[in-house]
Amino acid sequence: MDSNASHGADIASQFLHKLRVHWHDMRRSVLVVDDDPKLVELLRLYLERDGYRVRTAAGGPQALEALRNGQPDLVILDLMLPEMDGLEVCRVLREEADTPVIMLTARTSEKDRITGFDLGADDYVTKPFSPGELLARVRAVLRRVGEREGPDELSFGELKIDLLRHEVLVGEDRVELTPTEFRLLEAMAREPGRVFTRQQLIHAALGYDFEGFERTIDAHVKNLRRKIEADPKVPSYIRTVFGVGYRFVPPEGARAT
Repeated sequence: MDSNASHGADIASQFLHKLRVHWHDMRRSVLVVDDDPKLVELLRLYLERDGYRVRTAAGGPQALEALRNGQPDLVILDLMLPEMDGLEVCRVLREEADTPVIMLTARTSEKDRITGFDLGADDYVTKPFSPGELLARVRAVLRRVGEREGPDELSFGELKIDLLRHEVLVGEDRVELTPTEFRLLEAMAREPGRVFTRQQLIHAALGYDFEGFERTIDAHVKNLRRKIEADPKVPSYIRTVFGVGYRFVPPEGARAT
């Protein structure tokens, strides 16, 4: 091989190495916390096969040390841990970060689940479970986290939407919205000008498992207009796109801030 060919091969090798390193760094990371080594290795196998980087910890103190040494994208946390149980780990974690948490437990009582959610768990999986189900939960939680990323507030002239507090102001007046009305407004206001079908708005506001008529959205839009529009019969924010659905239109000259 001549020197030019050898130099070209070296450059290609370096490029491929950098590409592999970049791909590795771009993958989502998951911290698995459980004192059952067989379960940990099984979850590692499934998660890595699905493209995640995986770290593990066998107890509460090790989990907190791992979290402080490198923030993962998600934590899978067993409730029954030696030294420090999963509830306490979750409580400390929530004081330091907002990393999403999926709790694993053999406990099935409603009280235990409520305690976990109150401490900030994003999902709750009871043992025994299938690795496939847990992977689906991991994807769903990370997808929800991704949807939450973005500004904390949307402001369009007189209309202000506080996404963290779930509050809406029109001028100086606070508007009381139902959770469904808020999700509906948030979905449209995040993408001003986009035309949403009723089915898309059902998914955004009511969830994919909603079973009902698409016209349910019309009733929610009617109530929403009544609460945020100066004249609900001649709406300025939420416009009807006949035969399709609705779109959010900011006042002329106003931009999201």
